Amino acid sequence: MRADHRRGRSRRNAVMAVTALLAGGGGLVAVNYAANASDVTATTPTTRSAQTISCPDVKGKLPAVPQQAQAEVDRNLQLLDRQIAEANQRLVDTRGQGGPNFVQNAILGPLTDKRKATVDRIAIAIGRTAAKPTGLDALAVCNLGLDAPGTQTSGAGSTSQSPGGAQDDGSNTGQQGNGAGAAGQSNDGPTAADFVDITKVAPNVPKVRRQAGASTGAFTSRCGVNKQGQHNSDNDIVAPGVSNGAHHVHDYVGNRKVDFNSTNESLSAEGTSCTNGDQSAYYWPVLRDTTRQGPDANALGGGAEGNRGAILVPATVTITYQGSPTGKVVAMPRFLRIITGDAKAFTNGTKNANAHWSCTGFESKVQLTDKYPICPGGSKVVRSFAFQSCWDGRNIDSADHRSHVAFADANRNCARGFKAIPQLTMRLTYKTPAAPNFAVDGFQGQQHNAITDHNDFINVMNERLMSQAVSCINSGRRCG
Repeated sequence: MRADHRRGRSRRNAVMAVTALLAGGGGLVAVNYAANASDVTATTPTTRSAQTISCPDVKGKLPAVPQQAQAEVDRNLQLLDRQIAEANQRLVDTRGQGGPNFVQNAILGPLTDKRKATVDRIAIAIGRTAAKPTGLDALAVCNLGLDAPGTQTSGAGSTSQSPGGAQDDGSNTGQQGNGAGAAGQSNDGPTAADFVDITKVAPNVPKVRRQAGASTGAFTSRCGVNKQGQHNSDNDIVAPGVSNGAHHVHDYVGNRKVDFNSTNESLSAEGTSCTNGDQSAYYWPVLRDTTRQGPDANALGGGAEGNRGAILVPATVTITYQGSPTGKVVAMPRFLRIITGDAKAFTNGTKNANAHWSCTGFESKVQLTDKYPICPGGSKVVRSFAFQSCWDGRNIDSADHRSHVAFADANRNCARGFKAIPQLTMRLTYKTPAAPNFAVDGFQGQQHNAITDHNDFINVMNERLMSQAVSCINSGRRCG
C-alpha cells in the first residue's frame, strides 16, 4: 500500500474518532485525536499523546430546571456537545496550519463565544419561570491540552475510545451534516418550544418619556407589501458582488431592483414601489408557511439551504421615520446603509440582536425576542424593527456595517460625536398557519430561531424628500 494512501486512511480514522457524537449534556468533554495521525502507518500501530479540548460541565452546574424550560434547556445542552465535537473536528482538519496562536484564535476563541451565547439562552429559558441562574458565563471557556498517552491509531481496523467508554468504528461519521445534530436529531428548527402563547406572557414594554424639545412628528413611506414577489438571496450591504451572499431569501419593497450587482448609481436610476418617490431599499428575510412547498424548494437560498416552505406575503407593511424623544434630528445622508438585528444571533449571542415579535392587539404590552408568538383568534403575527438612530456624521457604511451608526443610550441620547437622525421603524403583519408551522428564513445552523430576525436598509431618498421628512418630524407633523 502506498504511503500516501496509508496516511490518508489514518487521517480519516482520526476524523471518525473526533466526529463521534457526544452525550455529555454540555459536561466536561475531552475528545482525543492523534497528534501525529498522518505519520501512522497501516502496519505499525503507534501510541502517542493526544490533544484534547476540555470544557467545564454545564448540566451539572444548573439549578433545578422548570418543566416549562426543560425542552429548551435540553436542546441547548445538546448544542454545547455538538459545538465541542465540531471544534475538535476543526482541530483535526487544520492541524499544522497557522501560527502559534492559531488554535486559540481560530478554534478555542470562537468556541467560547458560541458557548457563551448558548449558556445565556439556557439561563434565559430557566429565568422565565424561576430564578435566573448566574455565573454560567464562567463555564464557557474551554482549554486545549495533552491527554495521557493511550489513544491508539492505525491505518486499518483501528478503533478509538469515546468519553463514555464505547468504541467508535466510524459509523457515526456524517451525522453532523445539514439537518442533523447530536444523536441524529433534527437541527433545522423551529420546534414547538420556540413558540409561546402571547396571552400568557407578562407585559414587558417600557414607557418612553419625551423631553422638552423632542421631535414628535413622523414621516411615512407607503411602499406596498411585495405582492409582485421581488425576491432574491443576495445582500448588497454585506456581500456586494456576491450572488446568493445572504444564503436566505429576502422580501423587498421600495427600490425596484436590488441585488448583488447594485451600486449607488443603479439604485438612484431605478423606480420604486413607494408612493412618495422614495427610492430606498427596504428588505428583510421572508417568513414561510412550512406546511407547504415553496417555488424555491431546490434552490440556493431556499430549500437547498434549509429554508423550506411557501413564502408568506405580509398583510401589511408600515414604514415610518420617527423623531428623537430628547431633541431634533438631522437628515440622513443619501446611500446610508443600516443593518439592524443579527442573522446569526442564535450562535453569536444577543449583543446585536434586535428582533421583536408580537400579535396585533398586544404590541403595546408584549414584545418577544427569542420566541415566536402564538396569537389568539383574529390576531395577526407582528414583526417590528426600530433601526439605529444615531449616525457618526461622516460615513454611509463601515467595515462591520455597524460602527457608523448606533442606538441611543438608556436616556435616549446619542453618544458624543454621533447625531440623531430620523429613526426608521418598520411593522410587518402576517396571517400565519398555526404554530409551529411558520419560520423566518435564516442561515443554516441558526435553527430558524426568532432571535435571528433582522432588517436591511439603504437610504436612496433624494435630498428634497429627506428634507421634507426631517421638517415634518422636527415640527411635530405627520406626513407621507
